[in-house]
Amino acid sequence: MVAGEVSGDMLAARLLAGLRPQLPQARFHGIGGERMAEQGFVSHIPMDKLTVRGLFEVIPRYREIKAIQTTLRDQLIADKPAVFIGADYPGFNLGLEMQLRQAGIPTMHFVSPQIWAWRGGRIKKIIKAVSHMLVIFPFEEEIYKAAGVPVTYIGHPLAEVIPMEPDTAGARRKLGVPDDVRVVAVMPGSRMGELKYLAAPFIEAVKLLAKRDPDLRFVVPMAGERQRVYFNELVAKAGLQDVAIDLVDSSHTAIEAADAVLVASGTATLEVALYKKPMVIAYKVMAASWHIMRHMGYQPWIGLPNILAREFLVPEFLQGAATPQALADATWQQLSDAPNRAKLVQRFTAMHHSLLRNSAQESADAVMRVITSSKAS
Repeated sequence: MVAGEVSGDMLAARLLAGLRPQLPQARFHGIGGERMAEQGFVSHIPMDKLTVRGLFEVIPRYREIKAIQTTLRDQLIADKPAVFIGADYPGFNLGLEMQLRQAGIPTMHFVSPQIWAWRGGRIKKIIKAVSHMLVIFPFEEEIYKAAGVPVTYIGHPLAEVIPMEPDTAGARRKLGVPDDVRVVAVMPGSRMGELKYLAAPFIEAVKLLAKRDPDLRFVVPMAGERQRVYFNELVAKAGLQDVAIDLVDSSHTAIEAADAVLVASGTATLEVALYKKPMVIAYKVMAASWHIMRHMGYQPWIGLPNILAREFLVPEFLQGAATPQALADATWQQLSDAPNRAKLVQRFTAMHHSLLRNSAQESADAVMRVITSSKAS
């Protein structure tokens, strides 16, 4: 298995939890993170060696990442595992899967690349690379059936992890936040690449919100010590020492405690939706990457809740539009609009139900079918 970032690590760990009871003696190895390790997974290379974001951002690290892929390919072709599973991270995994499949190793890909959002031409590569696709959104199943790719819809693991009714008071007790204050969760991303582009405008938005209501509390989940140090430096530079900003470890607790969330585009937006919270979504990358990417999209939405709803349920601010003032104004509106909050709770609850399956069992069963079919042939 290979996971290249935190979201893939979480998804793969869920699959491993369902697979381990069926294959108690199996060796699970490759590249993964902490959550996969908790399921007995052995990672040959630290997962953060693969973590990179954007089109042009990968260029300085291309040789390093390509060398990792080549080394792993050679090792797996020699080992001939019963199956290879790429957990998201398509830029790395699809190329590896194609080479492994050509060598006779069954390949599965867990989480479809967003071919329905952009780079639809990838379906041609997927047909060659993937023996079986595991998808986490219901509309993806028909796309792969039409393309002739064996596919299983397993539901979204987050829909099982996150409770249908959030315990906001309980989350606030964990964080030491009073019940009678308004809380904004600020989520500029878990990767340093995201922080580089979004931390500064998010902090400036916090500054503007704190001027409107000095009693606001801000909770900011940080994925690691590097991110924490970097964010704190920006907070100090912005002169926000007197603003109530708490850096916390758990993103889920931060979201659950919040009245509204300012969040970077990505899996975190779905987490916010499943916690039934109003949100504002932002997305920024290197200017050169954006110049290319903005011409490759097939739909008007970038946030997962809006994509699933097929409408702008929550506001999105992309690249140059993600200014501190715009983010602050939109977040204030999400905090203040009670009818909108009630509407979002209703829509996000329906979304939660549509994504709810026993994903560990469904994905593990699909893996077993691929292994069994491969042995039979």
